[in-house]
Amino acid sequence: PVSIGMSLDIASIDTISEINMDYTATIFLRQRWTDERLCFDGNKSLSLDGRLVEMLWVPDTFIVDSKKSFLHDITVENRLIRIYPNGTVLYALRITTTVACSMDLTKYPMDKQTCTLQLESCK
Repeated sequence: PVSIGMSLDIASIDTISEINMDYTATIFLRQRWTDERLCFDGNKSLSLDGRLVEMLWVPDTFIVDSKKSFLHDITVENRLIRIYPNGTVLYALRITTTVACSMDLTKYPMDKQTCTLQLESCK
């Protein structure tokens, strides 16, 4: 098994829809793991073009209850890949996602809602 460190920053909550029972948020997702096959001599990290992600193994992380999501790609895909000499890989991307959130509006306007943002792996 590969241990994967993960961090998530919410850049913005763009919309909350009571009608559709969902919300839309823009997030920055960072994942870090070590792949010994990528070790190299040196003391500086390598930053790679995001298009090279197709050549690397990356975790199969997905957003639970996502209705639709997209990666930002203006002017290029908003992805970062940095490889450190010990084979540690930092993979970061910017995602906008619409996530389902069951809301109980029976006490509106004095209600309180809790919506989650969960990430999982297929394996």
